[in-house]
Amino acid sequence: MKHLFTKILCPVSFDANSNAALDLARELARSRGGVIHLLHVVPAPPMAGAPIALEPFAQTEHDARIKLQDLARRHLEGKVKYEVMARSGDPGKVVIAVARQIGADSIVMATHGRTGIGHLILGSVAERVVREAPCPVLTMRGPVE
Repeated sequence: MKHLFTKILCPVSFDANSNAALDLARELARSRGGVIHLLHVVPAPPMAGAPIALEPFAQTEHDARIKLQDLARRHLEGKVKYEVMARSGDPGKVVIAVARQIGADSIVMATHGRTGIGHLILGSVAERVVREAPCPVLTMRGPVE
């Protein structure tokens, strides 16, 4: 457990819950001298038969990187080391793949706390990450709105 929270993957979706998880990740990284890998996953087209443009996500990933850099400036700059990255695909799969790729020792992420039909239809990215991640996962629900 000595090396936990020194290489934190923090996936965000640019909402209040993600901001709360990012603030927690910042405090954990600061206390351990760690680095945060800030990630946003641009969801792939939801239907298998949906038309796909020649460059389906280039601009969207670019826009996500700009938003990530702004988020990092507001929450992390001058406080902890960080890296921003945007990827496209199935959010759960991408978070797990990136955790393996960077050798994350922990993942800190938000959960929306959906239950019932909302959970059944939309599923839970956090739930999938908890089940399949190669490292410990800390989930938190942000402020209730």
